[in-house]
Amino acid sequence: MKNKHSLLILLLFFSLQSFTPKDKAIKSSFNVSGMCMMCKEKIESTATNIEGVKSATWNVQKQNLKVKFFSQKTSLEEIQKSIALVGYDTELFKATDKAYNDLHYCCKYERK
Repeated sequence: MKNKHSLLILLLFFSLQSFTPKDKAIKSSFNVSGMCMMCKEKIESTATNIEGVKSATWNVQKQNLKVKFFSQKTSLEEIQKSIALVGYDTELFKATDKAYNDLHYCCKYERK
């Protein structure tokens, strides 16, 4: 009899878990200032090194970063803040003068 109750509880537990919402990857994009392929590499690697970011692709001509991320692990604000910390202005955060000045000379974009 105990085995039947245990089995019933176990089945109930697993069936309820299938109804919990799963964190789906969110697709978004935002502007990131930059100039070259070195910028592309640094912007994309900074974004993808953030826990919860699934992918990041920066378009050099459009200066636009497309990201896929899990909202339970990170946010657009955190992604943009991390990119600004390494020297690149985003829509929400401006890089510090020190971070900008530390960029390679070919990466120095015109600041607004």
